Parts: sequence; C-alpha cells; structure tokens
Amino acid sequence: MIVEQSTLDALWDVDDPVGSEARLRQAIVDEPSPLCRRELRTQLARAFGLQGRFSEGHAILDALDPDDPRVMVRVALERGRLHQSSGSPLEAARHFARAAERSADDCDLVFLHVDALHMLAIAEPDRAPEWTARGITVLAAVTDARTLRWHVDLRADLGRARLDAGDLAGARGAFEAAAEAAERYGTEEQRRAVGEALAEVAAAGG
Repeated sequence: MIVEQSTLDALWDVDDPVGSEARLRQAIVDEPSPLCRRELRTQLARAFGLQGRFSEGHAILDALDPDDPRVMVRVALERGRLHQSSGSPLEAARHFARAAERSADDCDLVFLHVDALHMLAIAEPDRAPEWTARGITVLAAVTDARTLRWHVDLRADLGRARLDAGDLAGARGAFEAAAEAAERYGTEEQRRAVGEALAEVAAAGG
C-alpha cells in the first residue's frame, strides 16, 4: 500500500507550510496503514523544514524505520531538503540527494527518481545540465500525467542554475523550454512561475 501522489498534492501547499502541517497531521491520524503513516511523516518533516524548524524535521526522520523502499527514498529526499534549506554545507544535501537517486533508480520508483534528480540539479548547480538531461531521459518512458509535470521543474532548475551563473542566454533558453513544457504538462501555477522567471531574465538584459 502506498500514499498516492494525488493525495499528497491535496495535502500540500508549499506557500502555506503551517496549513500543510495541520493537514498532514490529520491525515496521519486518519490513515490506517502503518506504512502509509511513515510515508506521510516524511512530508511532515518537509513542512517543518519550510517553517525553519529543521531540528524537528530531522527528529521525525530519525524516528522512522526505512524498511520500505518508498519510505527509504523519501527519508533521504527530505533529509536532503532539510540540509539544503537550513544552510548546512551543500555536501550534506548532495549526499542525501545522491542516495535518494540511487535507491529510487534501483527500486524503479520513477516519480521519486525524478524528484531526486531535480534536487541534485539544485544542490549541484555546476552539474545541473547533466542531472536535467538524466531526468528528461527517465521521463521519456513515462505516460503518467502527474509525473510528466517534472519536465517543467527540471528545465526551470536548469534555467535558475544558468541565471545564477550569469549565463543569461542559457537561462532564457532553459526557461523557454520550461514554458513550453508548462503549456503541455504543467499547472497554472507552474506557467505563472516560469513566466516570472522569463521576465526576470529579460530585466537582467537577457
């Protein structure tokens, strides 16, 4: 038994981590499956991270028994996100993102595999083209509409890495590709975010 991504989407609002925490706590209370409760707790750790409550987030992950591949990968992903957000040395975030990528690939957890590649593109901006290309390769065999949304984030991650490196032309190209992917696969929120990124590049002279 697994927690469907559609269920997590309904619980999550990254712009409201406090509300997300409340919904996740209730979902954990209501969930009869111990395995699903563990998976939901990894998301509670993420909600804590977005509130700056990093020690509490790590404590939740410390208490989880990663005896299931999905839980193991999610623990590594959220551990990496906590390190990334807390300002820890980037090597810590990279370590856990790499571990999540390897495990998800080995266990054929496609959605989480691409999530890990997306995290690696953020944690290792100098290798963002490589991680982006690998994610796009993984998505080539995907038909699930929700998983295909990763096309947008992968290209946007690459655009951000290139913009941060001062490569305006490269950033514009990546964000334009993200905009095309957003029209094909994305949500209204993703289309808005990519539009804002393109405007940022234009304002910088790109």
